[in-house]
Amino acid sequence: VQLQASGGGLEQAGGSLRLSCAASGRASSAYYLAWFRQAPGKEREFVARIQWSGRNTAYADSVKGRFAISRDNAEDTFYLQMNALKPEDTAIYNCAAGQIWSTSPGAYRYWGQGTLVTVSS
Repeated sequence: VQLQASGGGLEQAGGSLRLSCAASGRASSAYYLAWFRQAPGKEREFVARIQWSGRNTAYADSVKGRFAISRDNAEDTFYLQMNALKPEDTAIYNCAAGQIWSTSPGAYRYWGQGTLVTVSS
């Protein structure tokens, strides 16, 4: 499975950004797609995950109600819509795919490159 993340940038607090993760290669409904982020000097943390089919989703408490993860079935692309951005959302965001429904980075075998999100106050 190959993943290509994009969509990061600079946004003001309260604004919105949408990240994309284009998937290719062999993946089935048994897979899950997740977004993680890592801020400078901090551990990588779970943000959101979705079943490969686009059905079940889950979010970290810190983004619940502000972020939404989804899938475009026609293009095999996953999205992370980020609204009401806060300076503490500043981080490098990665998408990852695996076969375990987990919030742990170690559970995901395939990773896209990171995309930087910077939120100014």
